[in-house]
Amino acid sequence: MKRQKATGSEALLNIYRRGKMNIKKNDNKIIAYDVKDFNSTHIFDCGQCFRWNKEEDGSYTGVVKNKVINVLQKGSTVEFNNINIDDFENTIINYFDFDTDYGAIKKTVNTDDVMAEAIKFGEGIRILNQDEWEIMISFMISANNRIPMIKKVIENLSASFGDYIGNYRGKDYYSFPTAESLSSAPVEKILECKAGFRAPRIKEAAVRFMNESDQIYNIKNMSYDEGLSYLKSYVGIGDKVANCILLFSMRHFNTFPVDVWVRRVMQTLYVSKDTKDADIRKFAENKFGEFSGFAQQYLFYYARENGIGK
Repeated sequence: MKRQKATGSEALLNIYRRGKMNIKKNDNKIIAYDVKDFNSTHIFDCGQCFRWNKEEDGSYTGVVKNKVINVLQKGSTVEFNNINIDDFENTIINYFDFDTDYGAIKKTVNTDDVMAEAIKFGEGIRILNQDEWEIMISFMISANNRIPMIKKVIENLSASFGDYIGNYRGKDYYSFPTAESLSSAPVEKILECKAGFRAPRIKEAAVRFMNESDQIYNIKNMSYDEGLSYLKSYVGIGDKVANCILLFSMRHFNTFPVDVWVRRVMQTLYVSKDTKDADIRKFAENKFGEFSGFAQQYLFYYARENGIGK
């Protein structure tokens, strides 16, 4: 399956795969063989997504486009369970960014010994193609919050305001709530989902999104500065959250979100301890260029898992 024509920073380097992935159809699953640059733990635990959870068998189960999907990796073989071939071709290929050559990206951002070590440590990271609305609300929830709590709030919102998808492995799954459902929800009900001070901001964002959804979905075609400015006009979206939204759902790979772990690794290994976040981001964007977002993911995962600067 060929990817549609790339736009923006995606087109800067001709690094997208053209060949077909070797796959095998099975009962309610697709098996992909000889998968390169893919590690499910690296992907789901690198801070870019909040609806994937690890199972006892080491697999991960999550919701993508209102479909419950289970991913089980055995070396270079990856099983995508609870899907058919149409789901694989129409959802999985794009969601996991399988048409992008991550080997070429690694060579581009591997600019020094620190990055070489970070890339080696998180070699299987991929930046997922996630829905703009879902990521916008998810990262609003992430502000001043820990990942387990972020996941819980999103799970509560989905159960309260999303649609029931079905039961998988004994657990009920729900779709991420639409802007329409959240815009009509009383703030008190959103508060019951443990959203805290973010509850009125979530409702306000949903009401505004109802009138401006076309603009949100067009941000990937805007310049970075235009997209950043527009997102920050929403109450509850500051610089860091806006950059995360741009990177994790809008394909602006030139951005470099700075959170506590990225700040620690940069101040420990690249810049002085008193360097401000804006200057860290500028340093990184100058150093890593149009693929700064990929460098950010390798550095984030490397720093957090190794406690760098803690």
